[in-house]
Amino acid sequence: MRALVAGVVSAAVLAGCATPEARTRTALERTGLSRPVSACMAGRMVDRLSLAQLQRLGRLGRLQRAGDFEEFLRLTRALRDPEILAVVSSSGLVCTARN
Repeated sequence: MRALVAGVVSAAVLAGCATPEARTRTALERTGLSRPVSACMAGRMVDRLSLAQLQRLGRLGRLQRAGDFEEFLRLTRALRDPEILAVVSSSGLVCTARN
């Protein structure tokens, strides 16, 4: 039992240590984007957006239900932050073309 509790606590601690890029990549994958596109976009987004902007984007839970990139952009637009929208849209275009 102690080993199980220790394992759960360790997993929770490690999950809390995930980098913003890893969290962003995982969130993008949950929207249905491919792993390579998600990884590419996450790297670009983390380099270009502030932590506060990434958190605002992450709090928009409806993004995880976006069926495609157009819906993802529409939901992102609802944040009314032109910088977030510019980075997300340009990252999507660049990363989709690369992969």
